[in-house]
Amino acid sequence: MTGLHFSGFAVRAAQITLLLFLAAGLALVEPCAGGPFAFSDTGSLINERDSHTATLLPNGKVLVAGGYDGNSLASAELYDPASGTWTATGSLGAARYAHTATLLPNGKVLVAGGYDTSRFLFLASAELYDPANGTWTATGSLATARYAHTAMLLPNGKVLIAAGSTGGDSTPSAELYDPANGTWTATGSLGTARYVHTATLLQNGKVLVAGGYNFVYFASAELYDPANRTWTATGSLGAVRGNHTATLLPNGKVLVAGGYSSGATASTELYNPASGTWTATGSLGTARYANTATLLQNGKVLISGGFNESSSYLASAELYDPANGIWTATGSLGDRRWFHTATLLPNGNVLVAGGSNSGGYLVSAELYDPGTPTPTPTATPTPTPTPTSTPTATPTPTPTPTPAPDYSLSINPSSVSVPRAGGIATYTVTITRTNGFSSPVTLSISGLPSGATGSFTPNPVSGSSSTLQVTVSRSTRQGTYLFTVTGQGGTPPLTRTATATLVKKKN
Repeated sequence: MTGLHFSGFAVRAAQITLLLFLAAGLALVEPCAGGPFAFSDTGSLINERDSHTATLLPNGKVLVAGGYDGNSLASAELYDPASGTWTATGSLGAARYAHTATLLPNGKVLVAGGYDTSRFLFLASAELYDPANGTWTATGSLATARYAHTAMLLPNGKVLIAAGSTGGDSTPSAELYDPANGTWTATGSLGTARYVHTATLLQNGKVLVAGGYNFVYFASAELYDPANRTWTATGSLGAVRGNHTATLLPNGKVLVAGGYSSGATASTELYNPASGTWTATGSLGTARYANTATLLQNGKVLISGGFNESSSYLASAELYDPANGIWTATGSLGDRRWFHTATLLPNGNVLVAGGSNSGGYLVSAELYDPGTPTPTPTATPTPTPTPTSTPTATPTPTPTPTPAPDYSLSINPSSVSVPRAGGIATYTVTITRTNGFSSPVTLSISGLPSGATGSFTPNPVSGSSSTLQVTVSRSTRQGTYLFTVTGQGGTPPLTRTATATLVKKKN
């Protein structure tokens, strides 16, 4: 039965004590037919596995590495969306599960940490996968062996590893990997040691760590600032939880959903980076943990699978709409599963792979089709008849007041595309000054996606224009993003805004 490979280790044992008493043989739902808002079967993995990693490569294929099938796995395989098939690729140098995998700006994949059952060893080793030749090579080792940690690619191209379990305890330590020299360096420690937490890169470049476990579950949250390499506390979650999900929304807020404390929870919360506070949002239809969460190209969030004590392994899936904060049911998985992976493909579909349930470890994989949103037709207003004018007396002219100094902003071009590999989008922000407005205008930007940053030259602006460069990393999800440039200048201060679009190409 899945979960037994965590015996003696708190990473699952703390969550699934009741699970070990469940009877096997739960019925599985039948596969769904293909189509919008439904899951359909795709090619099966070569090896059954759970607790593995899945990484979307620059060529559009998906790399699945490591995992567990009763023992730690070193095997890796590639999914080709064009054919719906899996092929073996080079094996890891060390078998591992509960590790992390991070796509680097150079297109290679960094795998770090985890646990090797054959050697009863928590791992400090790290490896690099090269898609060009399908091989793994060793790179610098972590200073602290760990598993069930988090890894986050920062805007500067380095990788932040945070916290995790070292066996009998958790570590608060954090480390930075530099792809330029393959080395790790310590970076400030978290205030609370934890694992089975989440880490999310915010639009301001900071990293939010939330929840987790270390003999008790936490509601605390912390922020890592890459600029000074320090951790600071931020607002606490409304509920303690671990093995939950955290998703950065297009509006810059973070959605935390589900998880485990004394049981599976259905509660969800939103973190606002501007205020550092959490607010409750609509609850899941089904309490769950060890599920997946995927931000779709339409801005909604797909939750799939997981575990719930009352209904056991789950095949159900739900969609969160940030526009109204509501969850709605969507097509169910063909196989109940937890500790699986879900990967957003360039075509907008979601690849769900592996996992386990009462029947054992899974080789099955499925595709979720979110469909194409249909725009709501806008009614054409009926023209209002123009009434026949009635002659009126000519009023005595009123002196026209002198207009106050003012300005407006515009952005050209209105939309710029960058390739899937990332790059720089360049815009011109024009300041049109009227009625003698001559004050400098300070510009700022909001609404950029994760992995994108903006800079203005010059700023403040004393003239008529400034060059805006938006740098987009490879980690930025493909899609169309509306951002806002805000100007402030004058006495009293006048605030003006303009919007434009950034497109991260699909191919």
